[in-house]
Amino acid sequence: MDQAGPDRHSRDGCADTVFTGGNVYLSGDGAVPASVAVRDGRIVAVSRRSDLDDLDDLDDIVGPTTEVVDVGDGLLVPGFQDAHVHPVIAGVAMGQCELHGLDDLPAYLAEVADFARRRPESAWINGGGWSMDQFAGGAPTKDVLDAVVPDRPVFLVNRDGHGAWVNSLALELAGVDKGTADPIDGRIERGPDGEPSGTLHEGAMTLVGRLLPATTHAESYLGLLAAQDYLFSLGVTGWQDAAVGAMPGTTDNFDVYVSAASEGKLKARVVGAQWWERSRGLEQVAELIHRRGIGSAGRFRPTSVKIMQDGVAENFTAAMLSPYLDACGHATSNSGLSFVDPAELAEYVTALDAAGFQVHFHALGDRAVREALDAIEAARATNGMNDLRHHLAHLQVVHPDDIPRFARLAVGANIQPLWATHEPQMDELTIPFLGPERAAWQYPFGDLARAGARLVAGSDWSVSSPNPLWGIHVAVNRTAPAGDVGVDGGSSDRKPAFLPDQALDLATALDAYTSGSAWVNHLDDVTGVIEPGRLADLVVLDRDLFAIAAEEIGTAVVRRTYVNGELVYNHED
Repeated sequence: MDQAGPDRHSRDGCADTVFTGGNVYLSGDGAVPASVAVRDGRIVAVSRRSDLDDLDDLDDIVGPTTEVVDVGDGLLVPGFQDAHVHPVIAGVAMGQCELHGLDDLPAYLAEVADFARRRPESAWINGGGWSMDQFAGGAPTKDVLDAVVPDRPVFLVNRDGHGAWVNSLALELAGVDKGTADPIDGRIERGPDGEPSGTLHEGAMTLVGRLLPATTHAESYLGLLAAQDYLFSLGVTGWQDAAVGAMPGTTDNFDVYVSAASEGKLKARVVGAQWWERSRGLEQVAELIHRRGIGSAGRFRPTSVKIMQDGVAENFTAAMLSPYLDACGHATSNSGLSFVDPAELAEYVTALDAAGFQVHFHALGDRAVREALDAIEAARATNGMNDLRHHLAHLQVVHPDDIPRFARLAVGANIQPLWATHEPQMDELTIPFLGPERAAWQYPFGDLARAGARLVAGSDWSVSSPNPLWGIHVAVNRTAPAGDVGVDGGSSDRKPAFLPDQALDLATALDAYTSGSAWVNHLDDVTGVIEPGRLADLVVLDRDLFAIAAEEIGTAVVRRTYVNGELVYNHED
């Protein structure tokens, strides 16, 4: 990663910026009164006193050009790092038919109709963000889309990215009908007569998605920059993009990152997890190595590889050790999908490990988690231990026997805390079909922490909000923050805590979003904590999280964000 300071030089050794007048989060000590001085992009001093007038040890570096930032009642924290996010996809979606933030079918249809009216030149109505819980069985139908857009094909991905809602014209253009077989890695939702009803799950999305106009380089580039600005406004100074490459239904975003990084437009520190094509095999490794070599530029490093091992629980494609239940509580014949054969997975992971790649898994069901851990264990047995920092993302259902394996295998537990709440998709589409024992194994953050697992945190934006303060709120409270429209229209006070024994304390949750994610991105030697010598990736919050009630964490906002000592977001602007 680029560790150079900004293009400036302080005169006479004076600091560029001093943060003073309030509390600073010092990992291991909590929030303490302190002042922090920054020069040439790095932290040069930390004084455990917050009154600038009483800082004799900083007198020699506070000069006439030094900017003094009064933290006041707020809190200075290390920059947040998102360990699993899709900024290019999310940024491009900002210019498409955007359904995120809407919470019922009439609102969806009104936006689709309005978007079609505003964009008469668009050959396709493309976008997404709908929530499965708004439809019977989690599956919307084509007829309601036909009623608002009968003359153009419509393709709308759901908010978790694992299904698409299409109209009749889209199916017709793709040649998808009663005689079309389900792909091996997906399912076509059908009516009683066998005709496709309008929802395509997982790999079935590509049956129609392959016809979508490709997103241009310029559109993706602008999307990345728009996403970066939004993430800066939330205090996110670095991330790991969980799908750099041609993920199904998307355009390859590798060149976009390389261009932005080479041109100095990518100011955040980014690790790219290159996409593993599950329909191919070991021949990909050489290609991934090549792209790793040509893609490292500026603050971008494509040093990870993403393997998507299963789907999601809501559409019964998350890989489970035992079958899903039906609506009456009886076992079905469906245990979900393992997208990569477990034996082949071990072979692939061993090869990637030997090639020096970190492996970033999508592993949501308990069988997928076990298959991923088994593959890493096989790589350890063949290649020995190393510091590549493989990690498993999502971890919705984890069998208790697998909890201790994370620490033993030095595997990161990549959590998306915002999902660990009672909300309609959980209460209506998941818990009834898992059964009480397995439902109690969901999002076991507390058990993982107690077992010594390294916790790293992310959002999976655009699936859910990238606001780290909301994620920390849920990790601590196991209830949704006020404002999350996906839960009771934004009000969480009617829902009980979700498996509260799995809650984290505030410091552990904050560390997961800072030093934890810095660790998984191999940036823990230069970022993630506030101490002299570290890069000045810093965030000023409007309140001290340790001085307010836990229920108020989600109401905190970012006042300022700095990367390498450069102010990249100012709430006042």
